[in-house]
Amino acid sequence: MKNISTRARALTLVAAAVLALPAAVHAHRSWLLPSGTIYSGQQPWVSVDAAVSNDIFYYEHNAAGLDNLVVIGPDGQPVQAENQAKGRYRSVFDVKLGQQGTYRIALVNDAIMASFKSGTETKRLRGTAESLAKEIPADAQELRVSQAQNRVETFVTSGKPTTDALKPTGRGIELVPVTHPNDLVEGDTATFRFIDNGKPAAGYAATVILAGLRYRSELGEIRLTTDDKGEIKVKWPAAGMYWVNIAPPRAPGMAGPDAQAAPVAAGAPRPAPTGPAGTLAEPVRRSGYSLTLEVLPR
Repeated sequence: MKNISTRARALTLVAAAVLALPAAVHAHRSWLLPSGTIYSGQQPWVSVDAAVSNDIFYYEHNAAGLDNLVVIGPDGQPVQAENQAKGRYRSVFDVKLGQQGTYRIALVNDAIMASFKSGTETKRLRGTAESLAKEIPADAQELRVSQAQNRVETFVTSGKPTTDALKPTGRGIELVPVTHPNDLVEGDTATFRFIDNGKPAAGYAATVILAGLRYRSELGEIRLTTDDKGEIKVKWPAAGMYWVNIAPPRAPGMAGPDAQAAPVAAGAPRPAPTGPAGTLAEPVRRSGYSLTLEVLPR
């Protein structure tokens, strides 16, 4: 009984410490978690979890949708993800590493959303600039258009690392590795370059968090800012899985990357949007990027 009481008190202290952390700790984060990132042998498989949670790599909020799952093989061509399933707190899928080299595994969201009034009715649409141009009436009032570009990804290598799968698409925030994402060792310093719609992501906020946040009383994140070339340098303090987030500079009047919208009671009217309205030609753009990396022990 003494051991149980001691354990209970310890858990209580840990919980209290976590509750005392800044609100940013509890922001929802999207992530992919592969069963490994470096493989050898003939045609191995990798299993991947996909979720949205408060604690890094711990399932306690929502499963991530797999509709926008994209897997690119070492030859730069799409690869089919197999055994896809969605549970309450996580989605899962497998990828057969049939080729030697590096695979890019990503959840990619790139959509334009519009809201407007037609008479007394407020309508909301989602699609491409071309499709919305046909659907929005010429007499639409209070038009607001936004574009969401978010990428959540990880990289897995079978055999020797390659770079064909890492070529940028030019849409949204993307990693252009100076250091290969599957060549990371504890104590070494890695350099990563980020671009946004093909241009250097200069002045963006970078957050690097080691797995195990649930069992630490301190967040222990590394906070950096990309330089003029969109680069950051990270010296890895320990081996393990890391979550990396890149967020653009905050526009005036807009919430930061860790902020969450206030809950709206069921049946209550939604508050009117605030901030710039945006148009089909120039939508208000919101972008984000999250990356899972594995750092090996020396």
